[in-house]
Amino acid sequence: MTKSNPGHYFEDFKPGMELVHATPLTVSTGDISLYRALTGSRHALYSAETFATANGFDALPIDPLLAFHVVFGKTVPDISLNAVANLGYADGKFLKTVYPGDTLTAISDVIGVKENSNGKTGVVWVRTRGENQRGETVLSYVRWVMVHKKDPSSPAPDFTAPDLPDAVSPDDLVAPDYKDWNSALAGSSWRYDDYEIGEKIDHVDGMTVEEAEHQTATRLYQNTAKVHFDAHAQAGSRFGKRLIYGGVVISIARALSFNGLESAAQMLAINAGTHAGPLFAGDTVYAWSEVLDKAELSDGTGALRLRLVAAKNHPCSDFPLKGEDGKYHADVLLDFDYWAAIPR
Repeated sequence: MTKSNPGHYFEDFKPGMELVHATPLTVSTGDISLYRALTGSRHALYSAETFATANGFDALPIDPLLAFHVVFGKTVPDISLNAVANLGYADGKFLKTVYPGDTLTAISDVIGVKENSNGKTGVVWVRTRGENQRGETVLSYVRWVMVHKKDPSSPAPDFTAPDLPDAVSPDDLVAPDYKDWNSALAGSSWRYDDYEIGEKIDHVDGMTVEEAEHQTATRLYQNTAKVHFDAHAQAGSRFGKRLIYGGVVISIARALSFNGLESAAQMLAINAGTHAGPLFAGDTVYAWSEVLDKAELSDGTGALRLRLVAAKNHPCSDFPLKGEDGKYHADVLLDFDYWAAIPR
C-alpha cells in the first residue's frame, strides 16, 4: 500500500463511475496575462475589459480555452496519468462565462470502455464537466483516451461506447448579442456575412515552441502528465524526449488563427478534435482554417463552424490535411472542429 497516487489503469474504469477531481482552482487576471504570454492570443474580447463589457460581458472574461485547459488539467491524475495518448474530443459546450475570481472544479463520468486487440491497453470515454463556485456547469466535454492495463491477463470488459453527436447543434450555442462591436479595435472589418462555407484561410504566421514555454503552460493548468515533464523517464520512450501537451497546440493554433478570423473571438463549442501527430520543443506551429457551416444566433451575433488544422514545420499555404489514403499528412498535428461566435 502506498500513499502516493499511482493513477488509474484501464481495468479500474467502469461505466457509471464518477470521479471528483482534486484541487479546485480560482482563476485570476494573472492567469489571463500568463496565458496570453504563452500563446500569443490577441483577440480584443479577451484583451480589453472595455471591449468585452461593450459586447455583453460583465468584466474581462477568461478565454474559454483557458477554462477548458484548467478543467482538463484537474482530470489528468485520475484519468490519463497512465495514458498512452489522448485520442479525441466531442460534444464540448461552453455554457457560462468564467470571470477572474471564479473557482473551477472538475467532475468526470466514465461513459465507455473498450479493450484494444493487443490486450495491453484500452480506450476509456469520459464526460467531464467544469463547475464554478456556485455549482453551475460552465463547460462540459467528452474525451477518449488510450490507457495502459496494469495486468494484461485481466479479463476484457464488455465493450460500451457512448452515442456522440457529429456536432453541437446551433440551438445549444450560448453567446451574447454583439451590439457594439468595434471592427477597428477588433482588428478586422470581416463579419458573419463575409465568410462563405467551404472557404479556406491560411493564417500565415508561425510560432516556434520552446521547452520552457510548453512546460510553463502545462503547469499553469496543473496538468501532471508524465510525458510532458519527466525528461529522464521519456528518454526511454518511443520518442526519446518530452511530448508537448496537445492543449498547447490547440491554443497556439487558435492564437495564430487571429490572422484571418480576428472577430471570431469567442469559442462556443467543440464538435470534434484529433491530435494527429506529436509536437516537440523546437518545432514551429502553422495553422489554417476552413469554414464548415454557419448559423444565425441573434440580431447581432452569428456563429461559424470552423475546422482548425495545425501543422509542424510546414507553412500552410497548401492547406495540408490528409492524403488519398485518408491518413493525415505527416506534418499535421491537429484537426479541430469548433463553433465560434462572430458579429453580424
